[in-house]
Amino acid sequence: MPRPLTVVPVPGHGPEDVLVDADGSVLTGTEDGAIFRVRRDGGRIDLVGDTGGRPLGLEWLPDGRVLVCDARHGLLALDPATGRTETLATLVRGQRMLVVNNAAVHSSGDVYFSDSSRVHRLEHWERDLAEDTATGRLLRRTAGGAVEVVVERLRFANGVALAEDESFVAVAETGGRRVVRRWLAGPRTGQTDVLADDLPGYPDNIARGTDGLIWVALASPTLASLERVTRLPPRVRRLVGRLPDAVRPAPRRSARVLALDDEGHVVHDLDLDSSAYRFVTGVREHEGRVWLGSLLESAIAWCEP
Repeated sequence: MPRPLTVVPVPGHGPEDVLVDADGSVLTGTEDGAIFRVRRDGGRIDLVGDTGGRPLGLEWLPDGRVLVCDARHGLLALDPATGRTETLATLVRGQRMLVVNNAAVHSSGDVYFSDSSRVHRLEHWERDLAEDTATGRLLRRTAGGAVEVVVERLRFANGVALAEDESFVAVAETGGRRVVRRWLAGPRTGQTDVLADDLPGYPDNIARGTDGLIWVALASPTLASLERVTRLPPRVRRLVGRLPDAVRPAPRRSARVLALDDEGHVVHDLDLDSSAYRFVTGVREHEGRVWLGSLLESAIAWCEP
């Protein structure tokens, strides 16, 4: 029996990610560029800023500003008190990033973040998955402002989270249905391996909860048709990617999130009521409540683990 959800409408479409404030309020960004704060009880919603682009992943910066991964404008910092934004990064290796997607902030001030594709912009994410371009990257912006590539050739790089002790950074590889791990400390420093593989769907944003676990949003169950397409020759995949939406592999209606420990073991697997909410792209556990965002809904939602 799917778990029930409490759905909280927001004044915009596509609240892709969720970030929880100290008082339990939730921040989320919608496709028109707005960043809203939703009170924990849903009784009040305030506009706190507007990036003028397409905000996706949200994280807290050490100075109290909100780090915004904006698919159109790059890596931004938003002051929730004034609504002012500062651009932190738009280029890597002299080229503009196409889909800045999700991030995690290290205690050093370094920001690890994903750029999903070097071929397609966000509007064509389904095409990128069908073509399996494998051009996604995990990037790092140092506290001094330099941007460098940490891991490349990722199959649509997406959610990012740090180990509880910051010994590794994890990045969701949507097209690969796995979470990849890059070691930052210890005997395996500089090595890349897999934290969780063969997931039962396509991972989107990931985030560490107050429970110490890494929560993973599964936007759709595994699609046999898409898995077959990705095994075709590159030329054929590109042809499939250019097909009309109606005949390309499409996400199935579902609402599901996982929680992993730092060894990659599944601690929670929540099958949620998708009749009320679907296509979960953002997830954030905060003090016993699991908040959800969706690229396709005009609401956020929450449940209990």
